[in-house]
Amino acid sequence: MEDIYRSALSETGYQASRFLKMLHELGGLETARRLIHSRTVSDGYTALWELGRLDLNVEALIVENIEWHELFSPEELAICRNRLKEYHYVPKEI
Repeated sequence: MEDIYRSALSETGYQASRFLKMLHELGGLETARRLIHSRTVSDGYTALWELGRLDLNVEALIVENIEWHELFSPEELAICRNRLKEYHYVPKEI
């Protein structure tokens, strides 16, 4: 999870300070779950969408890495897929 923060910063200049704070306070899994279950996308999600880099968000990280699937319920995976689809992001083949 910290890798996507570092990638977003180095590749786009986007500093996701709230995301990093959540990671340090809650850990990666709880941070991901809170973002997934939020009724609206985060400011970070919106910023990455505007930058054309949804590949650097939590939802894409989860969907595109099969080894993470066991940590999330089918409902949570569906939320991730649907949110990405809504923003016209096609996940990489797994």
